[in-house]
Order: sequence, then structure tokens, then C-alpha cells
Amino acid sequence: MTQNPTKHTKVLIIGSGPAGYTAAVYAARAMLKPILVHGMQPGGQLTTTTDVENYPGFKDVIQGPWLMDQMKGQAEAVGTEMILDHIKSVNLKKKPFEAAGDSGQIYTADSIIISTGAQARWLNLDTEQQFRGFGVSACATCDGFFFKDKTVAVVGGGNAAVEEAIFLTKFASKVQLIHRRDSLRAEKMLQKKLTENKKIEIIWDSVVEEVIGEKDPKNVTGIKIKNVQSKEITELKVDGLFIAIGHDPATELFKDQLDMDKEGYLITKPDSTETNVPGVYAAGDVKDKTFRQAVTAAGMGCMAALEAEKFLSH
Repeated sequence: MTQNPTKHTKVLIIGSGPAGYTAAVYAARAMLKPILVHGMQPGGQLTTTTDVENYPGFKDVIQGPWLMDQMKGQAEAVGTEMILDHIKSVNLKKKPFEAAGDSGQIYTADSIIISTGAQARWLNLDTEQQFRGFGVSACATCDGFFFKDKTVAVVGGGNAAVEEAIFLTKFASKVQLIHRRDSLRAEKMLQKKLTENKKIEIIWDSVVEEVIGEKDPKNVTGIKIKNVQSKEITELKVDGLFIAIGHDPATELFKDQLDMDKEGYLITKPDSTETNVPGVYAAGDVKDKTFRQAVTAAGMGCMAALEAEKFLSH
């Protein structure tokens, strides 16, 4: 099969979570004939979540993968060309912009919308992966509600971990914060709130070794933790485990071409998705470390497409 050496589009969308799919819907409806390249994880982080209760428009609980399928179908129905490929390099100094896929395909574009997302950092335990979405989560805002009057553990020592632990006390009867060191990195103000909260217990110098649970139905019943000083293993009874050790935005591709903050998140202009390169836009978790919700990512996807349309009309 001979590969078309270059594929040109007015709008190239890189990445396929709620931000990418929504950008595609808006760009396609503006008759821009966008091309969307899925990347490694078509549908993004939502494909690894099970119950979604906070996406507007559905009174019954929906499934993350199903929601992504619906968005993908909608983007295709209005005229988006979907390509299953992975962009391995981009050149934003050239006009039109250029991107190369793992498939060997070269894409050229008059504008680019980046929605490559972010990935939560995991502990990389086999048992943790086993119970992901069944009691193990990386998002308290998304899943806290399911642990009403239950005991949960949070792993981490930074702002995110402390914020998640405090947030979870709204639902859980007890929250155990597990940190591998003997002091937290979180801001002092947050630490004060944490220590004043009667529902929270801090377990110092400890790491999670194993997640324990039942197979049918799949749910978490406890965790094994190891004290890094004494090497002693303790079993804790918990109903849920929240991992809050940070996120990594998927921005490696754009190093030295786009402005990023020290954590690698793309920087956009205020109230805009425009990067420091005119015609290149960033939407969703790739630029947002504050909200990280499907609905905010979708909103930014819409903004990016409208901004790209305006850019192309000049």
C-alpha cells in the first residue's frame, strides 16, 4: 500500500479526549474539515473511568468509555476525519505546520489544536491496576461521592494529596493520608486545615505495597503498607484508595517550540487557548492542572475550535 506522503488540513487536532472531540465537532460544523489523530489512548483518561455522574445532560450514571464513544461518533457524524495514528514529531516553525505520525504519514496544517491530555502518575503496582475504577482512583472530585460513610486512603504529600484528603472528608467517615516521608510538601495553610480535620489521620514514612480486594463484584477491601524505616508491613481496612502523586502532561512533543510551565503544562493567553505560536491552540488537561474535568476540557475544546476558525478567516 503506498502511503499518501502528505495529508493537508485546515485544522489538525492532536489527541482525543473530551477536548479533542469537542474541538472536532465545532471545527467540522464550521466547515473546516478537521483531521483528528487519536494518539495512544483513543478517548483519553475517561476511558479508564467507570461511572461518570458529573457530566451534564445525563440523569443516570453513565460509563466513561461510552461517553467517549458518543463524542467520537458525534465528531465523525458532522464531518471529522478520524485517524488512528500517533504523532511523534511536530514542526511549528514551518508554515503550514507539519506533524509526522508513527505510521509514516506526514500531516500539514494551517492551524493545530493540541489536546494530548495528561496522565495521572500511578504507583505501578499490579494490584493497583487491577482495581482501577473499582475502588482505586486518581480523582477525588470524580469519585469521592461513591465513598459516602466509608474509609478511604490517599497517597501523596503535596498540595494535591492534601486537597484531595480534605475534600474526601465531605463524604468518607475516615480518611488516611499515607506519605513516604515524615513531613508534607504541601503549603502550610493547607497543612493547618489538614491537621485540624478530625476525620483525617496521617500515616508517615509509609508506602503502599499492595491493594487487597474482592473479585466478584470487584471492589477494594484494604491495603498493605510498609513503613520505610522499620520495614514493618501493616494491613489497613479501606474501601477506596486515591493516588495523588501528581500528573504528567503529554507535552514532550512540543518542548522548545511552545511555552510551558515548570511542570510541562502548555501556557496559553488569559481567557484563551492560544499558545505563544499564533494558530496553535491547547485545550484540556494539557494546559489545565486546576480543574481537570471532562466538562471543562470540552469547554476548552470548543474555545480552541472557535479561535482557530477566527484565525483562519483572517
